[in-house]
Amino acid sequence: MNEVKQDFKKMLGFAGALILVFLVIRYWEKLESLISVGVGAATPLIIGCAMAYVINILMGFYEKWYDKLFKVEIALKIKRVVCLILAFLSLFGIVALIINLVLPELINCIASFIRLIPGALQTVVDIVGEEQILEMFPELKNGLDFTNISTQVEQLIKTILGGVGGAVGSIMNAVSSVVSVVVNIVIGLIFSLYVLLDKEGLGRRCKTLISTYLPKASDKIFYVADVLDESFHSFIVGQCIEAVVLGSLCIVGMWIFRFPYAVMIGVFIGFTALIPIAGAYIGAAVGAVMILTVSPLQAVQFLIFIVVLQQLEGNLIYPKVVGQSIGLPGIWVLTAITVGGGVLGVGGMLLAVPLFAAGYRLIREDVERHNPVPVVEKEEKNEDEQCSESKENEDSIFVDEEK
Repeated sequence: MNEVKQDFKKMLGFAGALILVFLVIRYWEKLESLISVGVGAATPLIIGCAMAYVINILMGFYEKWYDKLFKVEIALKIKRVVCLILAFLSLFGIVALIINLVLPELINCIASFIRLIPGALQTVVDIVGEEQILEMFPELKNGLDFTNISTQVEQLIKTILGGVGGAVGSIMNAVSSVVSVVVNIVIGLIFSLYVLLDKEGLGRRCKTLISTYLPKASDKIFYVADVLDESFHSFIVGQCIEAVVLGSLCIVGMWIFRFPYAVMIGVFIGFTALIPIAGAYIGAAVGAVMILTVSPLQAVQFLIFIVVLQQLEGNLIYPKVVGQSIGLPGIWVLTAITVGGGVLGVGGMLLAVPLFAAGYRLIREDVERHNPVPVVEKEEKNEDEQCSESKENEDSIFVDEEK
């Protein structure tokens, strides 16, 4: 009778799953719009949770040192607030330092680049005229007028200014988008404060809810959550250390080879190195364009320097700092970056690597649990141990006979 009830429950569950899949496929458009509305409404909370997780790493670091330095009861009561303030100040200080080092130099570089554009265009025109390339295309030659570039630029500017009235709507949309992003960040920041101030209480309540409503699966859920937390924590810490090391090496190397914009490019490459594998090359491309405004030869030398530095960092530093911490082979790191970048862009690259690392660990442990060490290997090990023991016994007998 019990077996019949169990079979009936399995069939009922299977039928319910089929109905659910059918409903999802049938009403996918409505479901997708509903999910997008829900995600849009919860965006500030999602941002707040992400900020709270990252800041909690700094906060945990300060809490450990706080416990070592202060033993007074009054000081321990304000530990949470003090460590939270220190964590936020550290994060804002790092962001302000990066902006202060990068932004002024970047503005100067863009200004220099704009000043070089007229001369570069004139050089191109001269080369085209010397090589008589346009003689091969008379229609193109008749349609182009290089005699007065400045006049054409002025006409283009007037045309653009004439369409300002039609661009007001686009500008307003851009401004509203920026305001929306700022509001979401501010709300997320406030929400992260509430989360961090009561992180232990929130954790206990979440565990109580899961244990109450999912008692059979609660242990597995807690274990998966611990693996995800360990993977994300190791990845964030490892990427930050790796970015600092790479940026510092880049600055020192650029000083040695006397490349321009050493501090700015080094800091920028260190910041973009937070994106696994591809980030350093993105920063290198921007740095090469900046150096190109000073010297094309130095820009080529800089690219060679970055390739060599990236190879040393990828083969020596990254496997030690990040690779071992997340426990994910290199081929799966590249797969995670490709898939994550294709789905969610830069954010997908950052999320995919720790998610793949956690999934890789869970699958590996599950496979090892279902496929223990074969009995044959155990028997072979036992035979080897017996042979070694017999040899030791024989050696002891010979020694006794000699005595």
